[in-house]
Amino acid sequence: MNRRILTALLLFCALATQAQQNVIPLYNGAAPGSESWTYTNQEYMINGTPVDYNISNPSLVVYLPDPAIATGTGVIICPGGGFYVLGMQYEGTDVAKYLNQKGVAAFVLKYRTGQSFTANPAVELRKKMTASDFAEKIKPLVSLAVADGRAAIKYVRAHAAEYNLSPSRIGIIGFSAGGTVTAGSAFNYSADDRPDFAAPIYAYIPPEIQGPVAGDEPPLFIVAATNDDLGLASHSVDLYSKMLASKHSAELHIYVKGGHGFGMKKQGIPTDTWIDRFGDWLGLLGLLTPIDPKAQAEIAKRAIPRADWPNLQHYDKQDAAVPPPAPGEKRVVFMGNSITEGWRYLDSAFFVGRNYYGRGISGQTTGQMLLRFREDVINLKPEVVVILAGINDIAQNNGPAKIEDIFGNIQSMAELARLYHIKVVISSILPASKIPWRPIIDPKPGVATLNRLLKTYCEENHFVYLDYYSVMVDDKAGLPANLSKDGVHPTLDGYKVMEPLAEKAIEEALKK
Repeated sequence: MNRRILTALLLFCALATQAQQNVIPLYNGAAPGSESWTYTNQEYMINGTPVDYNISNPSLVVYLPDPAIATGTGVIICPGGGFYVLGMQYEGTDVAKYLNQKGVAAFVLKYRTGQSFTANPAVELRKKMTASDFAEKIKPLVSLAVADGRAAIKYVRAHAAEYNLSPSRIGIIGFSAGGTVTAGSAFNYSADDRPDFAAPIYAYIPPEIQGPVAGDEPPLFIVAATNDDLGLASHSVDLYSKMLASKHSAELHIYVKGGHGFGMKKQGIPTDTWIDRFGDWLGLLGLLTPIDPKAQAEIAKRAIPRADWPNLQHYDKQDAAVPPPAPGEKRVVFMGNSITEGWRYLDSAFFVGRNYYGRGISGQTTGQMLLRFREDVINLKPEVVVILAGINDIAQNNGPAKIEDIFGNIQSMAELARLYHIKVVISSILPASKIPWRPIIDPKPGVATLNRLLKTYCEENHFVYLDYYSVMVDDKAGLPANLSKDGVHPTLDGYKVMEPLAEKAIEEALKK
């Protein structure tokens, strides 16, 4: 088959396999303020519904609406669970699906939680909550969770164009402890993390997360039940009264029955329809009217979930500023995901004075990298490309992925490089015994299989195989704690191990 036809088919297949849901790590590396946390994200089922716990690496799960009805509005959703667990269905995914039907993009936030030590964290939490000092003990967790809420708003606003959103239509809704995150985000904000609207639902709102009314507080939508089992209805009333006294926009719904934690549950009582009142409120604020009907019609005509799924524009300015190679220049491009992107931040000195260009994008899969390979590699005319990719495919960031398809995408990048006389270094996937943002996946078999395929491919095609794995792996087939905080992303010490290996591989490639 003609090589160009084959490449076109591979690009088409990469687009066709993209998924509506994408998991985005909230921070590049360890979350600020909890760098010493060693536990990992887990999930289990309780009464048939999913619950997440032991969250040390916050993330956003993206749910996008049909482009034909997209409004340009985005909402971060914060499930509740006493700062130790997160109820992901009734206070997370069900809300996201409702908003998608309204044309609203949804981002379910998995914020940091305290550590649970048993296999039944809900029972463990109930025991904790009976202690008289529970409110005092969770104060550090409240602070970190609110910080994650603000970081989520900042992230979505910064990436608004990628999701076809207006940066002035980014709001947040949360339940119980997630309502704390939501209410906390509505005070003491900065320009880039201020929510444009906020909806704390049966929220726990301690005085310490509130601040003085600044004058530009976002409009609030507040819901609670009089018979709240935790006695939190007064928190909602007090917040509404504070906004009312300051002449700020707020809407309050207090139901007679509903208890605490009703979320999207159907109980055959009026609280079943609170979400419709929220939809009405969004409509009154004009947030359900498309920001530009003509632009939305064009998006619907193209019928793709995201206008720039591979993020071709991410390095637009940096790529444009790169001059043509000087005579004798040995330019090197590092193509990858967050591991490559984080390298430039944690050890920027490694890239100085070496004509090294980092082109990593956090969260990306090999299909996305293949689609932007021309913009971020070929057009820069390097002598060598160092490809490090695959862990996000194994983590199913864009949905289930076959090992042979991941391998095929890396092959295609290598073939494109060879077509343009760029020498190729293919890196092994780093060891990973766990996926912090997708704990139900065991990455070890996929990592081992893909690395074997890549090594054999390099030997057969005279490419350089850069073996990070065998040098960095521990006795659990993962990254050791002294080289990584989360088991996937290297620390500075981890990059210091990788750097001489990379330089040796580049030198070998240049001799070929």
